[in-house]
Amino acid sequence: MENLSQLQPLVVWASIVSLITLVATLAAVPAVVSRLPADYFCRPTRATWRSSARRPAIALTLVVFKNGVGALLVLFGFMMLFTPGQGLLTMLAGTLLMNFPGKYRLQRWLVLRPGVLGGLNWLRRLGGQAPFDAPTESPP
Repeated sequence: MENLSQLQPLVVWASIVSLITLVATLAAVPAVVSRLPADYFCRPTRATWRSSARRPAIALTLVVFKNGVGALLVLFGFMMLFTPGQGLLTMLAGTLLMNFPGKYRLQRWLVLRPGVLGGLNWLRRLGGQAPFDAPTESPP
């Protein structure tokens, strides 16, 4: 029983982090979805903002920061699988922040799952944006 009492502060902090990421996710997801172009999932390749950066050092710093935040979200999401919180949603958000080979194909695959495109388009309607163009079954 003594070991369980030692874990109590960890569970409290994990719950606080879980609540913070829930609020941040609820605020950030609609903002990001409404800023994506309507043809984002239909493009043959994903456009990268880094290739047009005027200052490569700043672009590299931002990429490292973005990937670090994504990795932390995946880690916190994994912790939340065992504590109160939305672990899978946090892990998904972290995965989508990170850069890795095949990410664009994964995004297109997820959008083709039943209900996902409808949910994204609902968020876009709330933001006053046109709905996403539906991607085709076969990835580019």
